[in-house]
Amino acid sequence: MALAAPVGTALAAPPADHVPPGQAKKDTLRWVAPNGFHIGTAVAGGGHHESQPYPDPFTSDTQYREVLAAEFSSVSPENQMKWEYIHPERDRYNFATADAIVEFAEANRQVVRGHTLLWHSQNPAWLEQGDFTPDELRTILREHITTVVGRYAGRIQQWDVANEIFDESGELRTTDNIWIRELGPGIIADAFRWAHQADPNAELFFNDYGVEGVNAKSDAYYALVEQLLADGVPVHGFSAQAHLSTRYGFPGDLEANLRRFADLGLETAITELDVRMDLPADGKPTAAQLEQQADYYQQALTACLNVEGCDSFTIWGFTDKYSWVPVFFEGEGAATVMWDDFTRKPV
Repeated sequence: MALAAPVGTALAAPPADHVPPGQAKKDTLRWVAPNGFHIGTAVAGGGHHESQPYPDPFTSDTQYREVLAAEFSSVSPENQMKWEYIHPERDRYNFATADAIVEFAEANRQVVRGHTLLWHSQNPAWLEQGDFTPDELRTILREHITTVVGRYAGRIQQWDVANEIFDESGELRTTDNIWIRELGPGIIADAFRWAHQADPNAELFFNDYGVEGVNAKSDAYYALVEQLLADGVPVHGFSAQAHLSTRYGFPGDLEANLRRFADLGLETAITELDVRMDLPADGKPTAAQLEQQADYYQQALTACLNVEGCDSFTIWGFTDKYSWVPVFFEGEGAATVMWDDFTRKPV
């Protein structure tokens, strides 16, 4: 499978006062993190990257891989384990890049977060447009979870089993989620059971955006988790993606929200943190914007560190060079912790 896209436009230069990343071990995020606390990042590739004017980042960018190995103790495939990428045809899986990421992590003493098994988005056309009976769909999902989780059994620390299953009002996605729509809400518990059977040692998570604070959406997850735990379903964690924007205030109840899930006996995590901003006309953030961004990141990190069992903190990409934000949020960007050339921002 071809991984590269055509090389195209030049990348933006960082400001003159940037600080280059250190080469010494003691000058890395993973070195300064507390013992047992995993600082992670998404591994760029697949998805929107395939339409961008650069080769596949993970397989083609040597400096990217060097920083990825030096700075982080956890990695999450950004798109390479999503259905459309890893299961492009009903009877064919594409494990090559996912295998490479897991092998890279093992070589660099990193853990892996698997992402994701049951989601309404980035599903292949053969699945979404297929004429399947409910029994066939159930078999397809079970085989997918068993095959993918089983392939990496003992090698992936955490799995995002069910991703973004509620809408903003706290209602299940019964229209756009093929699994819930066609098989009913009970399929969520089944997905956790099947994943646990495939790898009894993996920690199994709910994962979503917009659940950083106490609100209708996070309340819905809280009620669902309570019920599933009472029913003996192997749910082990709850994670907030934390795609934040300086347009809005920081969710000040993040810590309290994580703690209430921890009080249920769950692990908690921040899994996809970035902080986007409205860029000035010249595309360069102001000093004030960079300071606000740094504050948001710091507040998110502090909230996680303050909650027992929040031991996994992942940023959704570490360089603006490969960030998803400008592709999906027009006029916004500079959401990560490094400039295009891997030099560090204030954050």
